[in-house]
Amino acid sequence: MSRSTINFFSLRILLFCILTGFAIPLAALAEDERPNVIVIMSDDQGGGDYGFQGNPLIETPSLDTMFKNGGCLTNFYVSPVCAPTRASLMTGRYNYRTRCIDTYIGRAMMDSDEKTLAEYLQDAGYRTGIYGKWHLGDNYPLRANDQGFQDSLVHRGGGIGQPSDPIGAEGKYTDPTLIKNGIETPMKGYCTDLYFDAAMEFIDQSVTERKNFFTYIATNAPHGPFHDVPEALYEKYRQVDFSPILINKLNEKRLEKENDKLARIAAMITNIDVNVGRLIEHLESLGVLENTIVIYLNDNGPNSMRFVGNMRGMKTHVDDGGIRSPLLFHWPAKVKSGHRSNLMCAHIDVLPTLLDACSIQSDKTHPVDGRSFLPLLVNDRPEWPNRSLVFQTHRGDKPQLYHHFALHNGPWKLVHPSGFGKEKHDGEVKLELYNLKQDPQQQNNIAGNKPKVLARLKENYESWFKDVSSTRPDNYAPPRIVIGTDHESKTVLTRQDWRHSQGKPWARDSNGSWLLEAEKPMSYELEIIFNQLPTKGKALIQIGDVSQTIEISAGQKRGHTHLVRIPQGKTSLSVTADFNGQKQGPHQVILTRQ
Repeated sequence: MSRSTINFFSLRILLFCILTGFAIPLAALAEDERPNVIVIMSDDQGGGDYGFQGNPLIETPSLDTMFKNGGCLTNFYVSPVCAPTRASLMTGRYNYRTRCIDTYIGRAMMDSDEKTLAEYLQDAGYRTGIYGKWHLGDNYPLRANDQGFQDSLVHRGGGIGQPSDPIGAEGKYTDPTLIKNGIETPMKGYCTDLYFDAAMEFIDQSVTERKNFFTYIATNAPHGPFHDVPEALYEKYRQVDFSPILINKLNEKRLEKENDKLARIAAMITNIDVNVGRLIEHLESLGVLENTIVIYLNDNGPNSMRFVGNMRGMKTHVDDGGIRSPLLFHWPAKVKSGHRSNLMCAHIDVLPTLLDACSIQSDKTHPVDGRSFLPLLVNDRPEWPNRSLVFQTHRGDKPQLYHHFALHNGPWKLVHPSGFGKEKHDGEVKLELYNLKQDPQQQNNIAGNKPKVLARLKENYESWFKDVSSTRPDNYAPPRIVIGTDHESKTVLTRQDWRHSQGKPWARDSNGSWLLEAEKPMSYELEIIFNQLPTKGKALIQIGDVSQTIEISAGQKRGHTHLVRIPQGKTSLSVTADFNGQKQGPHQVILTRQ
């Protein structure tokens, strides 16, 4: 059936519905006109790492062109670190509602009952694909392909070079082993290029099948480690003196190291930019650029103290440099070139905006915290009510009242920058208040001069904290990894998701346990893997209250296997190796159904 025939048929249905009063979903009528959707999110790129933001050294010509030809939210906020931003992006909800409250020790896992943007669009008939970083759970039922993505090419954990890397491919940005639709797959090429290649292949297939598509490209660049970067671009940037964009004064030795680090970061950013240019050209060649929404944003502030425009701060900070960056919105069919808005928006607004653009209703059982910012980009005089937005993230197992948060309301910023790296803040709560309109760099704390404003915003924050915490009456208990299903015959357990109990979470002498849930009692081959050659020793396997001990051979990282029985229901698993009195956990544990 031709498209013109379909359109004629749809018109006849519409006329029938009008005459008879029969209701039909808007999305079904507008399927031919619905936009395609592409969301691109970089990892640890800062709000100042763009040419259009005034960066004199890092080259981003494709993104500069996207800024020129599309819309931009110049006052856009995200969380201080990666996983919380991604949870909010996917759900339109504050991350505390989703159980995702940190980046590791099992707290990056998002509750499987959350409804994601991919699930919304899939239900509406879109083909859905993710390429790059998911960081909301590596095992069933928390994986991207369990949460609405039909096609996936991702890395595990929070980034390449972390404990969840496939064995034998540790730290490989070039020629990595990625997870393709749940299967470890060796690849050839640089990871960012591979993500964009896979995304464009997915788009090609979608266009061939005449299907709308949602493509999520989440690069793990320019996140560290920085040992493996695009070589040609690195050689180019090695010649650059980055001292003009450094915030802190450094001695000669430190400056040399920082220059090299920034050359690597800049190479990774420009490589992303090259791929964005490739993608835009590809969309144009397919004839779908006009009605494709392309969003570009960052997940948090920069991964070093460098230029962030007229702000201060970096990744993990709740200062504006850690949580504010521009959002580019390219949609030629609807958004005029050069359309700008400086009204305050955030990651929680992306999902409702895209549902609005695609004529899809949100699910009332999963109420969103965000609102559609589409009117800010398509209307000349949009209505936009004043509102408060809160950004809070810190280490640990449970959110703490007042600990490391920022509340924004109009020009006001209430903040308690107590430090990301601790589970609880020490001492008294010392709230700070800034007028960002007059003081964007947060140099003048006026908390003592504005007691009424301080009291009002403090009350707003306390109400917000009570509200988001009430969503999790089980005290933010972490999600469990479900085993023994047909969805995942082999479960890879890594230090990314264990419940940390000994040492620093990813250190060699650390240990922890995994929270599991078995659908039925079953036997598994359990393989213990170490990240260094062990000496001869023993390993204690603890499954709930049942313990078993096996011998560990010297000089063998993997191949230490044992048959275990895991009962039905909720349980925990830990492995403690003992090498002449030195106790440590494994690097990874693999459970294979028998």
